Amino acid sequence: MTNPATAPVAELTGPLAALKERFGEAVQPAEFEGALIDPAHLVEAATVIRDELGFDYLSNACAVDYIKSGEIEMVYHAYAIKPGGPALVFKARTPRDNAVLPSLTSVWIGADFQEREAYDLYGVTFEGHPNLKRILMWEGFAGHPMRKDWHEAYYEQDNKPFDSRWPGGHHMRAEDRVPWADNVNYPQGFDPAAFEEKANAAVYESLDQLEVVEGQPLGVASENGDGAGAFKTDELVVNLGPQHPSTHGVFRMVVKLEGETIRALEPVMGYLHRNHEQIGERNTYIQNMPYTDRLDYISSMSNNLGYAITVEKLTGLRPTERAEYLRVIMAELTRIANHFWAIGFLLNDLGAFFTPALYAIEERELILDLFEAVAGSRMMSRMMCNYMRFGGVARDLPPGWLDKCRQLVYQRLPRKIDELDGFLSGSELIKARCMGVGYLSPEDAVRFSTAGPVLRASGVPYDVRRAEPYSIYDRFDFDVAVRYNGDVYDRYLIRIDEMRQSVRILQQALKDLPEGEIQAGKKQYSQRVPAGQAYGRVENPKGELGFYVVADGSANPYRYHVRAPSFINLTALGHMCTGYKVADTVIILGSIDIVLGETDR
Repeated sequence: MTNPATAPVAELTGPLAALKERFGEAVQPAEFEGALIDPAHLVEAATVIRDELGFDYLSNACAVDYIKSGEIEMVYHAYAIKPGGPALVFKARTPRDNAVLPSLTSVWIGADFQEREAYDLYGVTFEGHPNLKRILMWEGFAGHPMRKDWHEAYYEQDNKPFDSRWPGGHHMRAEDRVPWADNVNYPQGFDPAAFEEKANAAVYESLDQLEVVEGQPLGVASENGDGAGAFKTDELVVNLGPQHPSTHGVFRMVVKLEGETIRALEPVMGYLHRNHEQIGERNTYIQNMPYTDRLDYISSMSNNLGYAITVEKLTGLRPTERAEYLRVIMAELTRIANHFWAIGFLLNDLGAFFTPALYAIEERELILDLFEAVAGSRMMSRMMCNYMRFGGVARDLPPGWLDKCRQLVYQRLPRKIDELDGFLSGSELIKARCMGVGYLSPEDAVRFSTAGPVLRASGVPYDVRRAEPYSIYDRFDFDVAVRYNGDVYDRYLIRIDEMRQSVRILQQALKDLPEGEIQAGKKQYSQRVPAGQAYGRVENPKGELGFYVVADGSANPYRYHVRAPSFINLTALGHMCTGYKVADTVIILGSIDIVLGETDR
């Protein structure tokens, strides 16, 4: 961890200088970047940041445990939607032994799940949060597993490589070192006979608080079924999932029904949680690359890119020209593969079982053939792609790869996208089921911090590739796809639009791909990153994927955080489903396009 006494402090300029002038001593320069705000003024300052300084989009909020100084820090990254540009970074600190901060959900409702995550994994209580409870672990779980002093049953050391592997080489399986192969640590004084299960009770109690009637869609019967021509029905609480094919994984929706109408819905997740970020803080920097594959495992190439860009911000390493083009090619092929998959399975959710999905999956398979040829693996193989490296990529293209890619990009993909569009977009059944369903207004899309197709289908033309260009995206001619109805149908159409724009980018990248080296400098199997803090983000197929990394000068990240678009986009799910029918809920979830690998992490 960086010593606060020696760490460089940020210079408060531009909007941060205006914030300092407004709040005086309550705003101070933070370490490395951003402003440190007195918690007593945090909500007021956040309101000024949103309303007066114009940073209306809260992208990221995460905690950092500074155990040596006895503090936990919340870090926020806010962006301005209309002009685009870099983040305004602000922070707040609280003592570890009594970690309390004000909630910012009254300013940005998109802070909801992110604050719950910090409460769950770090033990920070957010005063004023409307539904504060654990989100990835279960109620009654002992401790907060992202704190630096929390150790699991199989704990060996804080950082890799572990001494038992190198230089010692006397490794013993962790399971063999734990008596009776027990991988559970029970808290002191725990009595199984007296244990009371609290998780479900907490979820069901919150449904009453979450119920929304104001602003529900027109034509929905009012409370208690007393609308025109309606009959009185009883309220019923129903669980959809976690073992249900329409939830796209081990994901659960707890819904309060009045008849067939959704009155309240709460997503319940965490069934696939494996403390990905704690693993990332024990790994060396390069060891994290294959772990990013396992976040959105449909989009592993793009995950690699987001993490590589973040570490490169800290090291100042600049990839070679050829590597930059190869990265863009892989990222845009990934976008097309993801959207084919998303559209195919949205049609499954609509009841068109597998025929449309198989048409889409065939095209995705051809893209995976290209990935396998260059990276040595496909999506679900043992190591997935693991293709990007800091300063470049792992391997150059094999013979014949470019010819196959050009044939796909110039001939087959444009034809197949048009074919999919022709088969589906004019379907009366698809229009009847999707148009006007799951409405999300532009204002709410920003307020809930949604990203990617969900945000742009609500009429907000915000794309990180244009708003804050990374890699070499500023060299390409493409349009930001946008639709304006904010319903399931537009969230389907936006993915068709985005595939066409990706083809445009790919055609330019393949045409201009230069010869040359694929790696800046020499290959390194371990890299020491200078002390600093960086937030890197990319426009992943599902939305903004961000990585926040705090480096302390060692070979391991001090803090490694993933801003997962699937996780944050779910913040709006309850709002989008309220007032609609049970059958609509399935396709609304499908139109968000989540993957549980990055939702639960």
